[in-house]
Amino acid sequence: MNRIIAWLPDRVDVRLKVIAWIYLVGQIILVGTGGLVRLTSSGLGCPTWPKCTADSLVNTPEMGIHGVIEFGNRLLGILLGIVAIVAFVAILRLRKERPDLFWLTLLAGLGIPAQAVIGGLSVLTDLNPYVVGLHFVVSIVLVALCTTFLFRLSTTPGPRMRAVPAWFAIVTHITSFVVAVTILVGILTTGSGPHAGDAKAPRNNLNPEILQHVHAIPAYVTFALTLVLVVASLRFTATKVRRYAALLLVVELVQIAVGLIQANTGLPGVLVGVHMMLAASLAAAMTAVVLSLKAPVAGNAAADATSVERGAAVA
Repeated sequence: MNRIIAWLPDRVDVRLKVIAWIYLVGQIILVGTGGLVRLTSSGLGCPTWPKCTADSLVNTPEMGIHGVIEFGNRLLGILLGIVAIVAFVAILRLRKERPDLFWLTLLAGLGIPAQAVIGGLSVLTDLNPYVVGLHFVVSIVLVALCTTFLFRLSTTPGPRMRAVPAWFAIVTHITSFVVAVTILVGILTTGSGPHAGDAKAPRNNLNPEILQHVHAIPAYVTFALTLVLVVASLRFTATKVRRYAALLLVVELVQIAVGLIQANTGLPGVLVGVHMMLAASLAAAMTAVVLSLKAPVAGNAAADATSVERGAAVA
């Protein structure tokens, strides 16, 4: 036990960053495999929970490809649970110096069993679209938490203060709200469409054609606001907000392109799955932009804080 404790990082090093990247990428891939389950009508490939069948913990040959896909998604969830435990244990020696990392790994870790329960409820309710939608919402929250964990590993601990003008921070938070609305409306749109996860699964009885147009409104508002952020961020040097705003714009351009193609080609399953993973990537990029609004206050000299404020006052 002492050897294990001695092995744990006592500072932020490459081990923690590798774990954080695996954690974040794994969460986004889980969204993709969850989409694969839905898009291949494998939602009830394992008709029971927590076992795959009444008599087997894993899928059986008789269940065919649907059983393989559904159990594969469950298996990835288990692997992410292991990553969550590893991440939490890896920062235990840092819990006093970096309580932010401790709480982030704890919250993200608790989200894994919550996802398992919601996934079980979706099976037990024959893929109720609102339960399935909640499953996706929690996935987005976990992506945001893992993004924050990764971001915090690369920042100086201690007090932080705004490093951009107040108006820019306000526009950023408005953009994040519209991003959330876009994702939520997208979930409702998917819940009304043809990809139910099983031929007999219920839909939410909303009009998918109308929802597609409603979904496009916040998506284009997000794009317009992001353009403002990208152009304005070119003037800021005290933070990495320029990099993350540009990344957000790139994700949105790809997301819009995929959305337009899938809407005009009858919602092919592959593109819907890509759209779902891009939604998770959108949440990650937006989280990074919000986090980059502040920068650490170096040392305890008042001059440091003054210099940051002066940088924020530009424009």
